[in-house]
Formats: sequence, C-alpha cells, structure tokens
Amino acid sequence: MVKKSTNNVKPAISATSRKISKPELESRLLENFVSLQKVLTNLAIRFDSLSDQISKLLQLFEISAKNFVERTDEIGFGNKKDDKELLNKLDVLLDQNKTIARGLTLMEERLRERGHGSQAVNYGEGRPRHPEF
Repeated sequence: MVKKSTNNVKPAISATSRKISKPELESRLLENFVSLQKVLTNLAIRFDSLSDQISKLLQLFEISAKNFVERTDEIGFGNKKDDKELLNKLDVLLDQNKTIARGLTLMEERLRERGHGSQAVNYGEGRPRHPEF
C-alpha cells in the first residue's frame, strides 16, 4: 500500500523567474552549444600547440644528450660510472616526457572527438605529428 503525501508543498517560484517558451529555450540551448563548441575548439588548438612545444622540447633533450655523449667521448673526462648514471637519468627523463606528450595527444584527440562527434577536426593538415612516437 503506497502512502500518499498529505503535504502538497509546491516549490517556491521567485518573482523574477518566468516561463521560457520552447523556441526561446531552443535558441538558448543552441547558443550555449555553439559557445561550448568554440571553447572546445580553442582548447583543442591549445592542446595541439602544447603537444608541438613538448615535441620540440623532446628534440632539444635528445640533441643535448647526443652532444653530451660526443663531448665526453672527445674529452674523456669524468668518471665513466657517473657519466653512465647521468645518461640513464637523461634517458628516463626523455621517456617521461614522451609519455606526457602521448597523454596530452590522447587527451586532445578525445576532446576533439567529444566536441565534434565522430568527425575529428584536423588542425594543421599536411604537417607530420610527433614523428618520434
């Protein structure tokens, strides 16, 4: 047996609120959707830029590591054990940066998919994306 509520309390409606007509509601929803699309597009562009910058940073680390190895071979200074430890640390740092770059790229792709449905927008078509992966 279901007990009916004897308390017929209606939610309070403020004097400033009014009913929105269906066309006005659809218009507002459309405006909000367009605004959201603009924000998502801007975010995707920024992620693309960030992933490009991380890619350049990875290249810089790789070049620096190669130059370091060449100089230590030419000069022959330092303890080989210490040099090996430093190179291992640089390798770990490179791997971590690659992982971060992959994660950012995946996040960017998901945002694009979420913002544009199954049609992912390809900003900067024609240029290679992260050749080191």
